[in-house]
Amino acid sequence: MGNTLHFVSEHVSYIATKNTWIESKAIQQLQTTANLPDMISVVGMPDLHPGRGYPIGAAFFSTKRFYPALVGNDIGCGMSLFKTDIKQSKVNLDKLEKQLSQMSDHASLAWLEEHVPDTMKTCEFMASLGSIGGGNHFAEFQAIDQVLHPELFATSGLNKQQLLLLVHSGSRGLGQSILRQHVEKYNHNGLLSGTRDADNYLKAHQGALHFAQVNRRLIGLRMLQQVKSTGELSLDVNHNLVEACQINGITGWLHRKGATPSDRGLVIIPGSRGDYSYLVAPQGNDACLNSLAHGAGRKWMRGECKGRLSHRYTPVQLSRTELGSRVICANKQLIYEEAPQSYKSIDTVIESMVNIGVIQVVARLKPIITYKTSGEC
Repeated sequence: MGNTLHFVSEHVSYIATKNTWIESKAIQQLQTTANLPDMISVVGMPDLHPGRGYPIGAAFFSTKRFYPALVGNDIGCGMSLFKTDIKQSKVNLDKLEKQLSQMSDHASLAWLEEHVPDTMKTCEFMASLGSIGGGNHFAEFQAIDQVLHPELFATSGLNKQQLLLLVHSGSRGLGQSILRQHVEKYNHNGLLSGTRDADNYLKAHQGALHFAQVNRRLIGLRMLQQVKSTGELSLDVNHNLVEACQINGITGWLHRKGATPSDRGLVIIPGSRGDYSYLVAPQGNDACLNSLAHGAGRKWMRGECKGRLSHRYTPVQLSRTELGSRVICANKQLIYEEAPQSYKSIDTVIESMVNIGVIQVVARLKPIITYKTSGEC
């Protein structure tokens, strides 16, 4: 682990090499979180960055009680990876961009009636299903650029000749409503295990996880239908959740706030929309609370981005990346907020996790075209 796992205190640590930018405010937020009652351990991932009160890109382990505020408002936010039938050698980028630019941000009611599971048709937030949302959510067609571990890649079931589709989204307004109800009653206090209110939250939380997973599947289906292709779900993981688990022989609650599970098999860790993503094989590690980075992590706060970039780039210029990929984002504010320059280098994030021995890199994926919003966001 050498100079990669840094201990701020007995119960607070973070993963970073000397090349990984970690903001001091994020470390302060780790320490604040560690002071919550019954909190046992807090670990920041290499993509750690400040959030609204609590850090993003971190895992938290508590006993006796759990904290819905640490999970946040987007319960079940995560990644789905689809294998597609689109041959990399046959891609016409102009045609693909035109097709996706014509896709509405929201599915029509008729489409939802046809494709939403019957059990979810009475959900108050059904109209949000099949929609990506704002912020850092996206759907991206990717090509397998390099296979770095052939043996592990062979177990993935992926075909390096065909494009992949990576979808990043969550529970939309449902997760927000669950957190709001909790905060209105409990502020940011935790819930004691086994109480009625704890059980009620966990039931709602589970429903939001399911909503988020269905949402990603429906986004993938809409994207593939839009480009007249088919695909198959290959991987799916959640980055924002709380679950009962055992760490170092202690039974408690593991919270992930922007952290990838390392106990679910192969996972994708994406870069920014102008950078590579990586397929990795996790090597479970209690010291890291069985968690990994969930992406590159923000380098700049959202409010800073347009001021830093607008004198150098127009929105049209930001719709083309250095890797030759394209970005569909008709929201001019959002395209600055989500510009590749506003994120850390994914390579330093991956390097940190390789150095500490929690992943093996299986393949590198190159962005082809990223969909964020056609203008309704």
